[in-house]
Amino acid sequence: MDFRNLKIVKRLQSLSPRLRWLVFSQVQDLKIGTEYIDYLIPSEAKSPQYDGDKLEQMVRDTIVKEFSPKIKDSKSYELLVDAVVHNLKKKQLAALKDSFGDEFEEDFE
Repeated sequence: MDFRNLKIVKRLQSLSPRLRWLVFSQVQDLKIGTEYIDYLIPSEAKSPQYDGDKLEQMVRDTIVKEFSPKIKDSKSYELLVDAVVHNLKKKQLAALKDSFGDEFEEDFE
């Protein structure tokens, strides 16, 4: 066994909880501030419109994959995209309503 590093190991073991607590407290302080939220979620991604645009883009990509790139040229492409997005939002709202029950209805009436 190598005893030369024993003192260093014992010191590190005694400092380890202190260092862990220091790092933990600094991370918690950072999480409390808005800088942390801004770091995780850019400001343009916080808007409700961003979610709708992202959903619409996903629907457009899926429709093109399912059919063909030529579908973009058809007259009914925009109507199809709007209908699919509307149905998805309607299903999401129904699922939200089912999960919250009567409280959800009272908030929106």
